[in-house]
Amino acid sequence: MKDVSIYTDGSSRGNPGPGGYGTVVAYGAHQRELAQGFRITTNNRMEILAAIAGLEALKEPCRVTVYSDSRYLVDAQSKGWATNWEKNHWRKKDKSAVKNVDLWLRLAAAAVGHQITWQWVKGHDGHDFNERCDALATEAADGQRGPLVVDPGFAG
Repeated sequence: MKDVSIYTDGSSRGNPGPGGYGTVVAYGAHQRELAQGFRITTNNRMEILAAIAGLEALKEPCRVTVYSDSRYLVDAQSKGWATNWEKNHWRKKDKSAVKNVDLWLRLAAAAVGHQITWQWVKGHDGHDFNERCDALATEAADGQRGPLVVDPGFAG
């Protein structure tokens, strides 16, 4: 299995508001940047979608470390929250509905076959790849990386 690093960030101009994600997939000396902007969405949706985009870009099973400054994303995966939410029919411990179920399901599908480690990084702290992903995400949210599209799962 190849060792791949996926760096991610999400952005939202208002929450909800125009948003975007930025992802860098790194394998050895090779890097691929991914970004997309959406007309109206939330920051949390973009954080999840950034990880999905990176995983969906992989062509074969890999050992992956996903780096994110989103505790929501990293904790949901590394602490088993998402697994428990699914077991509880997408309800949290307090019985309230889990948000972004469409993306949690898509993330689970994108993760199949990979060995994934989730790593939280402090945002805006000088980490080169995190800073690059932040720039990609904000450029995408501002429409600088192509037209903003509809987030079909956003029901705000």
